[in-house]
Amino acid sequence: MVSVDQRGPGAPPTPPEPLTRVFSDESVSEAVAQNDLEQIGVRPRLGTYFKELWASRSFIQVLAVSRAESENQNTYLGQIWSLISPIINASVYVLIFGFLLKIGREGIENTIAFIVVGVFMFRFFERSVMAGAHSLNKNMNLVRSVQFPRAVLPIAGVLAELTMLGPALLVMCVISYLSGFLPVAGKVTIDAYWLLLIPAVLLMWMFSTGCAFMVARWVAMTPDLDNLLPHFLRIMMYASGVIFSVDRYLGQFSWGWLMEYQPVAVYLYLVRSSILDEPAYQPDALMWLMGVIWAVLFGVIGFLIFWGGEERYGRD
Repeated sequence: MVSVDQRGPGAPPTPPEPLTRVFSDESVSEAVAQNDLEQIGVRPRLGTYFKELWASRSFIQVLAVSRAESENQNTYLGQIWSLISPIINASVYVLIFGFLLKIGREGIENTIAFIVVGVFMFRFFERSVMAGAHSLNKNMNLVRSVQFPRAVLPIAGVLAELTMLGPALLVMCVISYLSGFLPVAGKVTIDAYWLLLIPAVLLMWMFSTGCAFMVARWVAMTPDLDNLLPHFLRIMMYASGVIFSVDRYLGQFSWGWLMEYQPVAVYLYLVRSSILDEPAYQPDALMWLMGVIWAVLFGVIGFLIFWGGEERYGRD
């Protein structure tokens, strides 16, 4: 028997019955858990983030190599500029500060090698920090289109600088050794201490990576900081003993000892004590301990700072 609507022609239509939900909250959560799905735009847990980062190590290597190969690719000399630039910078500082102003001659037997080592190593730190600062902004299309741990970018940037530092270290050692044959410079002998150059560079690389993490997040949050970084790094150069001995010129102040143990000055000390024969820069266990502490401290803190803003990169 057919039911008839008896409300009359002017009555409002009967509302449709509510549709049943195709998926319940429980079924959706179950599907997400079974397929290892993640919500977009949410910062992953620290352990998960670190695992994803380790799984992306091949991606890091590809980015680092491509960045190193693209450096100066539009010039006639290409990668040779990675060696020429620090040589020119070191030559200018040696000429002006070493010979004309005679800064650093007192207490330093080989001013040429002293300044050359300082310029080469500080240039690696400086370029690593700037690579971290630009790692997100220069790869924003990649950040917004592909899901991956954003820490890949600053790590790859610093790793590219480490790759280019390899040939530069060879040139630095050759210049330092040959400078010892000049009558105005002290001898530089090749001995077992030169092997300490490898752990010294690795510690500086860890420290520089931590700094790159920090500036990457800060510049992403406040782009204006990118304009201040070169000035800050210039101050760091003069405060770290790149062209003169920190102990000689700042040790007279009550706070001078702090400059001797600040991170960049410590790593310059470690490298110089490895390949130079300077009485004031002998291998020191305390300096090596400080080098390890600074590398671990900045590496861990920098990573945590960067991870803390993971969900905001590419969205602000």
